[in-house]
Amino acid sequence: MQSCDEWENRYQQGQTGWDRGEPSPNLLYWIEREFLKPCRILIPGCGNGHEVLTLAEKGFDVVAIDIAPTPIENLRKVLKDKQLSVELIQTDFFTCEFEKSFDAIYEQTSLCALHPGQWKDYEQCLYNWLKPKGRLFAQFMQTGQESGPPFHCDIQAMSGLFVKERWLWSEQHKTNVVHSDNLYEKMYLLERAW
Repeated sequence: MQSCDEWENRYQQGQTGWDRGEPSPNLLYWIEREFLKPCRILIPGCGNGHEVLTLAEKGFDVVAIDIAPTPIENLRKVLKDKQLSVELIQTDFFTCEFEKSFDAIYEQTSLCALHPGQWKDYEQCLYNWLKPKGRLFAQFMQTGQESGPPFHCDIQAMSGLFVKERWLWSEQHKTNVVHSDNLYEKMYLLERAW
């Protein structure tokens, strides 16, 4: 399990292979098809915040969290330059509690960055942060490997983690988004059942 210092070192040394330098095509897919419309949205593990900027520019009420200070400071500067307002939180998201629930959560790289032993706790956080009928825009990383990060998010394991008693699953949305080393994501839209 990686600590704040380990993630911070990755940013300091430029070891951020997950960062495309632009917003994910998956986010744009959901926005363009109006699955995702302006609302109160959380981005856990926001990194350098390309998706944060896109959502803020489109009028979303964005809250973004990252454990490492460097990406939060980088993002803070860009937001100031662009005169955009976003709530940025530098902390371990397992410690976060919010007075107001979210309409949506954009989950791109946090789950696969966590050791599978932490996945159940993370699912509980996502469930608690969302309001009933809130939507989870999830991208499950496919690596085909046992080690990580990123860890392989097998869809059968995901259906056992995000159980139907708590989450309503959409059909898979098509994506051709490939990361380095031929890793790719499977996109699903989940809704908190109650």
